[in-house]
Amino acid sequence: MLAAAGGVLLAAGTFFSLGHLIANVNRLAPADAIYVLGGSRATRALEAPRLYREGYAPRIVLSPGGQEFAERELARQGIELPSDAEIIGDLLVGRLGLPKTAVLVLPRPVDNTAHEAEGWTRVIVITDRPSTRRTGHAFRRVFGNRLDVVITCSRDDPFEPGRWWAGRWSVRATFHEVPKLLAYWAGLGA
Repeated sequence: MLAAAGGVLLAAGTFFSLGHLIANVNRLAPADAIYVLGGSRATRALEAPRLYREGYAPRIVLSPGGQEFAERELARQGIELPSDAEIIGDLLVGRLGLPKTAVLVLPRPVDNTAHEAEGWTRVIVITDRPSTRRTGHAFRRVFGNRLDVVITCSRDDPFEPGRWWAGRWSVRATFHEVPKLLAYWAGLGA
C-alpha cells in the first residue's frame, strides 16, 4: 500500500513538473543576431526590439513561418499576401523606429537557416516559453558546436512552468508541446 502511494506521488510530481520539462529559457548573452521564429503574430517579435535596444545584438532576423493552404492557393493565382514577418518588419522599422538595416525579413520559404547563420558565433532565438526546450534541441542539432544558441521568450509570455495546469491556454500549450518534445528527443523531429 505504501509503495502504491509513493508511485502515485511520484506520478503526480512528474505530472506537475511538465511545465519545467518543456520550458528552458537560457541566460541572455551578446550575440550576432536575434532570430525571431515565425508562428506568433507579435508576442515573439516584440521582444526583439527590447533585446536590440539593450545591446544584445545588432540585427534582428524574422522568420516568415509557414503559409496556410489558402495563402498558397492565392499565390498560385498570382496574389501575394504579406507574411507575418513582413508585417512585423514594417512595424519594427516604421512604427517602433528601428533602423531598416537592423531588420532582415527572410523570404518565403526559408530554404536554409544554416545559410543565414554563416559567420555568426552566437544567436539569440525567440520563441514561446513552452517551446523553448524543443527549439533549443532543434537548433543545437542543426548547428552543433558551430553556433552558440541562446533560447529565450518574451518577458510578457504568460506561460508559468510551475503552474502550467492553472489556465486553459497553458494546459493546451503543455499537452501540445510534450509530444513534440518527446518526438524530437526520439529523433523524429526536424
